[in-house]
Amino acid sequence: MKQGSLHEALFQVATLILAVIIVHATYVTIIRPNAELIQEQQNLLQQTDENFVPERSLFIIIRDWEQETCIILMLWAVALIGMKTQGTLRERSLLDRTLIQVSDGMSILPEDSRNYARPVQALPEKERDYLLPRALLAGLHRFQSTHNIQDVASVIRDTCETEADRMETELTIVRYIAWAIPSIGFLGTVRGIGTALGQAYQAVAGDIVGVTVSLGVAFNSTFVALVVSIFLMFLLHQLQLLQDRLVLDSQNYCEEKLVRHLQVPEKSEHV
Repeated sequence: MKQGSLHEALFQVATLILAVIIVHATYVTIIRPNAELIQEQQNLLQQTDENFVPERSLFIIIRDWEQETCIILMLWAVALIGMKTQGTLRERSLLDRTLIQVSDGMSILPEDSRNYARPVQALPEKERDYLLPRALLAGLHRFQSTHNIQDVASVIRDTCETEADRMETELTIVRYIAWAIPSIGFLGTVRGIGTALGQAYQAVAGDIVGVTVSLGVAFNSTFVALVVSIFLMFLLHQLQLLQDRLVLDSQNYCEEKLVRHLQVPEKSEHV
């Protein structure tokens, strides 16, 4: 588990650095040069033609540092969501395998628990750390020690609930990113409006180019941040749905494949 946490931390740092490098390089070499060229052409046309209406260019919409930051955070969050999704799908693959070799009509007695646990314990170490094997082993060990079916159901439920809480906690960084992106967009709005107010004297004199550009910064940053946030929240909710289904399906698997087959001889029942 510690090795997995270290691997996850290294992945988070590496993906953030990679996102910064890729996005900043794209901005420096493609987006900002094209945005400046288009902006110069539009400014020239505005000065010569009062009726000119500039077209909204994608390069201009996303050229400022607020939009760059939002895109970096979005790519970082998408990478984290992708990693969590891949791990969840790997865990779901165990639901299609027969980990408890018991057929309909057969019963599992407390003294048989160790034998039924061996196939689960024989799984690779990485797979044994998944939710389903842990829940099955916890249930079998509890049945062997207590001879109580209700205790087995309780420990399986507790294991699944603990895993659900852990998954919820591990998404904290993604939720923070989803919150930070609109906030960064609003910072761009404040910056753009503040700059536009500082250039109000130019607009009074008839030169509205500076004010137009500054207001463009304000609205474009908010627009990009909200679009990115909507997309990111959709991915986050899809991941949460996948994880919730994993927990519920794992609990149902344990109920169907294990708990309903448990049987305690009357002389072994604990009061």
